[in-house]
Amino acid sequence: MTIESDRASSVAYLRDARGTVHGAVWLANHVPAPAAVDLARANAGLPPLMPASGTHHPTGTPPLDPATLSVLWFEEGDGVALYENDDLLAVIPGWADMARGMPGYARDAAGESPFAWSLSEALEGLAPRVAKARAYWQWRQAEGSWASFQQFVMGHLDSRVGPPGRYWDVGGDRLPLVGVSERPGRGYTVLSTVGMSCQRMPTAELYDTACRVELAVATRQDPRVAARLFAWLAQYPWRSVTWLGHGHTARWFQRPGTFPLDGGHQGVIMLADPPGMPDMSGFLFGGDSVRWLWLVPLTDTELRVVADQGHEVISERLAVHSRI
Repeated sequence: MTIESDRASSVAYLRDARGTVHGAVWLANHVPAPAAVDLARANAGLPPLMPASGTHHPTGTPPLDPATLSVLWFEEGDGVALYENDDLLAVIPGWADMARGMPGYARDAAGESPFAWSLSEALEGLAPRVAKARAYWQWRQAEGSWASFQQFVMGHLDSRVGPPGRYWDVGGDRLPLVGVSERPGRGYTVLSTVGMSCQRMPTAELYDTACRVELAVATRQDPRVAARLFAWLAQYPWRSVTWLGHGHTARWFQRPGTFPLDGGHQGVIMLADPPGMPDMSGFLFGGDSVRWLWLVPLTDTELRVVADQGHEVISERLAVHSRI
């Protein structure tokens, strides 16, 4: 999140790691408000001035002091609350979209405008979200929280897939922390992520789909090599501010021939509950059901078919056991 300010006004931007703006909200005028939108200022790329009808302080307020500002991220990472000392100053939720006339919410805004919507009028819905975000990060930062979560997931995998083998860390120091649990047996090895479901995926709630997932793969090949799939995909939702779900595909990002699973494959399709794979259902966290998505390798031709005709064309005829 970045805040842009000059002597006239201040605005907050929600950006991804590449600097792309995903949301923006006007925060305050520091000079008397104009009667209408200042188009010359907007066209010059300067922070907008809110017209007098859209602000609770038409005469302006003093410039913001950076030392008094702090941010609270939503669990998903696609929304943020901005505080001035202990006072909620603005919220940019995951559904904010300036192109569709849906800015964030600001304390000083009155009514609805293209620059900001009234925060006070939306607090009934936003306050619980902000409180939940605060509680989540307090839990994440508490001693033993990650170890406790690991034990819950590993216990679930024990009951569904059998006793564990090796365990690898594939998340590095980035959140969410993610490990890979190896479960040998059945003539093949099941690998599952441990940690993705600890954090809700960005934007998933907008599509009425599972907000928490883990990834799994079944393989007869070297599990240590297959685990590279998770180093590739496990933190993708939070890096790219998106979600993973049933029927989604992903094309391998390196040159052909380096895909971790043999067989001329160039990517994967993600399937929930494919026939013949262990039933992974029954795990809940944070009040949400967790869905396991199985990674099934696809060739370049199959990836193109899915892109052109939809995943049903492939998923209904995939013999998963032939792909492991």
